[in-house]
Amino acid sequence: MSSPPGTLTESRPARGAVPTPLPPGGPPALRNISPRPRQKTGWWALPPVVALAFVFLYPLVLLVQQSLTPLEGGTSVRPYADVFADPAFREALGTTVWLALAATVGCLVLGFVLALVIAFVPFPGAKAVARFVDVFLSFPSFLITLALLFVYGTVGMANGMWTDVTGAASGPFQFLTTPWGVLLAEITYFTPFVMRPLLAAFSQIDTAQIEAASSLGAKAPRIVRQIILPEALPALAAGGSLVLIMCLNEFGIVLFTGAKGVTTLPTLVYSKAILESDWTGACVVAVVNVVISVSLYGLYRVVSRRAGA
Repeated sequence: MSSPPGTLTESRPARGAVPTPLPPGGPPALRNISPRPRQKTGWWALPPVVALAFVFLYPLVLLVQQSLTPLEGGTSVRPYADVFADPAFREALGTTVWLALAATVGCLVLGFVLALVIAFVPFPGAKAVARFVDVFLSFPSFLITLALLFVYGTVGMANGMWTDVTGAASGPFQFLTTPWGVLLAEITYFTPFVMRPLLAAFSQIDTAQIEAASSLGAKAPRIVRQIILPEALPALAAGGSLVLIMCLNEFGIVLFTGAKGVTTLPTLVYSKAILESDWTGACVVAVVNVVISVSLYGLYRVVSRRAGA
């Protein structure tokens, strides 16, 4: 049966015929198609990489080299043994760790509660408060510490009001120069760093789930525990990791609170380098601080990647 005129038909070789080999270079229709050019690697990226290595890696190499150089010269790990055996270093390390952990827990709890209120409790000015959280992130840490000193310092507003009312020689608020004052200042300053990712996570929650659970009789604590908290866990982990890293390296808050009895690793570096002129010991403490910070930063990147941040 013949095909109608104008109909494309597939030409099949006759039975027993030998197929015609393709001409060299492939089918004529493909001969003029040039291969895709290889994408050249960006040699232009070399100068900024070299600049970054010179600015960041070279001082780090010098820091490690100095930490391995005793006063009598040569290369030795004895400065590390001397610093690790120093009770001041062990006390500073313990103070740094417990302050960072306590501040992180406080920021997680307070940040979760505040973000929950801003995101799900309707009140006038909620959007303005959320925007203020973004602005708060740009404040320097010493500014928050000075604000606390104006309120709770030895000659601050709270102590001044107390002495005016009672006639006492001094007020009762003397905690800013203690570890608890440092802890309060760190929680006050770093809580917005937890609130920001939480507010972003809460904005992705489908409110229909909350309304459906509420219509079925679920109370607010159960809704928070079963619907909101699972969605907030990645943001909590990312924010908590970031706060932990920053608390471990915080210097300005400890310095401006005037807590002389509180020595952390950053303040110990300052004390050994500036006050004692022990550059090798200061470099050893700095290397330890860098190792802890980089390790926690790796953890932060893993958590942030899983959280989609």
